[in-house]
Amino acid sequence: MSAAVKNLQKSFGSLHVLNDISFDLEDSSIVAILGPSGCGKTTLLNILSGIMPADAGSLAGFEGKRFSYCFQEPRLLGWLSAEDNLRFALSSLLQSNTNAITIERRIERFLRESGLFEFKEYKPNQLSGGMQKRLALARAFAFPSDILLLDEAFSSVDLRQKIDLMRAFLRLWTDEKPTVIIVSHDIHDALFLADQVVVLSQRPARVEGRLYIDLPHETRTFASAELSKYEITLYRLLGFDNLDSSF
Repeated sequence: MSAAVKNLQKSFGSLHVLNDISFDLEDSSIVAILGPSGCGKTTLLNILSGIMPADAGSLAGFEGKRFSYCFQEPRLLGWLSAEDNLRFALSSLLQSNTNAITIERRIERFLRESGLFEFKEYKPNQLSGGMQKRLALARAFAFPSDILLLDEAFSSVDLRQKIDLMRAFLRLWTDEKPTVIIVSHDIHDALFLADQVVVLSQRPARVEGRLYIDLPHETRTFASAELSKYEITLYRLLGFDNLDSSF
């Protein structure tokens, strides 16, 4: 075990959002946090990243870690080219005496891995929605981090685009394999990418269960019998075998 979330609680005034959230995660693993809209998934990410404090509970193994954050919307700098968006994200490395040539090579590598090198001089408004999301992922990966947080990074695209985007994510992740925590309400994200799925309930969110997916990423297709077994288990954890489910 490399890190642990222990008994986190969070409220905003009288609104109780997180209720005793606990789970473990291993180095270089991909953990998906799955749950209904509005259950507090983004709040959980903000606590893990240090953006906001928890009311109670603790984090172990997060101390001194470098974080990179990829938000639901791309949040690209519209006046900069694709390569300059990455260069801006890496500007702090120049202050740490990282060689400029090393930074330029890193920019090129992640643009190539995301399939955007030939579009490096394009500005965000010249790219499709799916390409903007790939650029946002490339920017998040390009910054050398220990833990990468993704907040609904694969949303607002159709399933075929989603699969292409997740494949691009895996190419980027394979380079350096940071620990990744993905927040989503989409079961496809978890099944295709995660080593561990943490299922949250409706607000106030608690952990309904955890599922470990022991399949190599290259063998995961939505038509495979192996993945369908995990899918059935995950649907049950989400409460879809209950006619009164509000998911």
